[in-house]
Amino acid sequence: MNDYFLRVKECLLELGYNTTYENEEDGVIVIENEANGFSNLVLGIADPIVIIEQFLFPIKNPTLETYKQLLQKNRDIVHGAFVLDETGSKVIFRNTLELENLDLNELEATLNSLALLLGEYSEQLIKFSE
Repeated sequence: MNDYFLRVKECLLELGYNTTYENEEDGVIVIENEANGFSNLVLGIADPIVIIEQFLFPIKNPTLETYKQLLQKNRDIVHGAFVLDETGSKVIFRNTLELENLDLNELEATLNSLALLLGEYSEQLIKFSE
């Protein structure tokens, strides 16, 4: 088993997350945690980094104001940021961490940051998706 893949998987298990999908060959782990608002949170292990992505919502009515507010909120996010997919029509939470010195605290901080964001900013995210 790939050492980095195993390290990420062990960290997730130690943090109490169950994986819903794993593909070591592709370096993909998917987790869910309803209590934190995670659904199909994807971790891509691509040496030298692990990419953590959570699809949040599609932008149905793109406006300059929506993009401006998302960028302004990025300043408040402790770990990670809002990003757009390659089509520019989906908002994703994304963070990247170095695999070489990845530790439990780093991964936990990213997941906690996303949980906090979803908890505190959920009403606004719902408005953006309408």
